[in-house]
Amino acid sequence: MTRFLVASFVVLALIVAAATIFRGQPRAIELSTAAMPSLIELHTMAGVHRLPDQDIDDQSLIFPAKAKQ
Repeated sequence: MTRFLVASFVVLALIVAAATIFRGQPRAIELSTAAMPSLIELHTMAGVHRLPDQDIDDQSLIFPAKAKQ
């Protein structure tokens, strides 16, 4: 009987500790993402619209993947 009571108190303490630890994490995530500017604002600040366009060559036919056998 006493082993059962000790085990139940240990399990209860673990549940309370886990609930306390995991309850505080979403607030930290919300605060860190709230301070992050949007991608449009980042592109405007960096001046991405002034960069020249890049031509990208499709080399998939030059270096094809090996066929599986």
